Amino acid sequence: QVQLVESGGGLAQPGGSLRLSCAASGRSWNGFFMAWFRQAPGKEREFLGYFSWSSGKPYYVDSVNGRFTISRDDIKDTVYLQMNSLTPEDTARYYCAASPIASMLTQNYNYWGQGTQVTVSS
Repeated sequence: QVQLVESGGGLAQPGGSLRLSCAASGRSWNGFFMAWFRQAPGKEREFLGYFSWSSGKPYYVDSVNGRFTISRDDIKDTVYLQMNSLTPEDTARYYCAASPIASMLTQNYNYWGQGTQVTVSS
């Protein structure tokens, strides 16, 4: 059974940091792109970036480039999203997803986790 399971969400102070984890299981992820999305209440799901499992290269949207970092532990089959300099605008539910193609579009992602809530507030 293919599963993506996120963890690590919670409450963070403005200017603080959180690291989210996405444990991936049930298949080989070689050739897949592991992405992070987020969705705030009343807004569309927003692509943040992806990590190529094969090449190890990440890609980020401009809005988070320099603040967020995606990395992988290929022994644990886990993808991470390190988030720094958090602001209240980063409050959302964060999802990891997997696609066989490099894409920013939700419809191209075959596998999704259940999400983890991040709240940034003082």
